[in-house]
Amino acid sequence: MGDDIMSWLLSFFFHASLVGLIGYQLMCLADLEFDYMNPYDSSSQINKVILPEFIIQGVLCFIHLATGHWFMFLFSLPYLYYNVRLYMRGTHLLDVTEIFNQLNWAKQLRIFKLVYVILLLVISIFWMIWSIGEAYD
Repeated sequence: MGDDIMSWLLSFFFHASLVGLIGYQLMCLADLEFDYMNPYDSSSQINKVILPEFIIQGVLCFIHLATGHWFMFLFSLPYLYYNVRLYMRGTHLLDVTEIFNQLNWAKQLRIFKLVYVILLLVISIFWMIWSIGEAYD
């Protein structure tokens, strides 16, 4: 049971880091919208954290697969597929020249990602507490 608790704890920290990365991207887009940041700085700051976001999501999906948490793996798979599809098409980075045209879409996309990852975080917390209860029951 100790391994199960550790895998859920690791999942919790990875989900929390994804929430932080996506929240940071939203803050950069909000700063751009209200003219606190220029387009070059905003897009470069966002582009720096996109690849780590994709890597964390891939590692998280692999952890769920390796530990046998099938529900969480299947629930995380569409997000991983979307990230891989963006990366393979080369559309995962924000373009400096088109950032104002894509601003509303980029914000809506990241808000959807944030809600999805928060839902995964809540489910992960539930299963972590459940595993702790089973271990000490």
